[in-house]
Amino acid sequence: MSAVPMIDSQRLSMMLNELRLPTIKHIWGNFAAQADKEGWPASRFLAALAEHELAERDRRRIERHLAEAHLPAGKTLDCFAFDAVPMISKAQVMALCAGDGWLEQGANLILFGPPGGGKTHLAAAMGLALVERGWRVLFTRTSDLVQRLQVARRELALESAMARLDKYHLLILDDFAYVSRDQAETSVLFELISARYERRSLLITANQPFGEWNRVFPDPAMTLAAVDRLVHHATIFEMNVESYRRRTAQA
Repeated sequence: MSAVPMIDSQRLSMMLNELRLPTIKHIWGNFAAQADKEGWPASRFLAALAEHELAERDRRRIERHLAEAHLPAGKTLDCFAFDAVPMISKAQVMALCAGDGWLEQGANLILFGPPGGGKTHLAAAMGLALVERGWRVLFTRTSDLVQRLQVARRELALESAMARLDKYHLLILDDFAYVSRDQAETSVLFELISARYERRSLLITANQPFGEWNRVFPDPAMTLAAVDRLVHHATIFEMNVESYRRRTAQA
């Protein structure tokens, strides 16, 4: 490391801080020693530092996005039992997990099926795969999000709350049709669907088919309008299988 003593290490450290290059700040000394020992050209030395800085930035970004996604722990594609849901194509799921195309177009994904069929697991696993590929995802129970949006409306902050959700390429609404909703809940949910239509994607898990959604949207016209927006650009998976939890308990 013969060249290092000739460098003002403290000043270099300060400059790297100013440039927001923390990884290079920590590794440049060892890389400089290796470069001197092996006779690297300057371009190789610079490229090696830049590659490590970019890789570390990607790692930190994914870490931040995973923290904000609120995905259920342990739900991955590797541990999803595709053989238990033969109507779901693993190849199609893996293609969707790239995110290219459908997320860029604001298209939707809807998972139908009875309780215990693996809808939440698959939704969360796909969300995790998308985050790992650089997309921003938020996982939430539909009822929890609706309550937060209702509070925002009462505080005259619904528009800003919708804008904050807009930063997510994919919003996963779990248990969408699980309970009936009152008029206020129905209204704010419809506004969310309308705000994201053809702009940002939704992934919805629901126990009831569209024909039962009059329980979610008591107004028939609103039900039709909501379904129309959701299915206009959508992939629909029907996971009509026996409850995985029930099968496990019986086994």
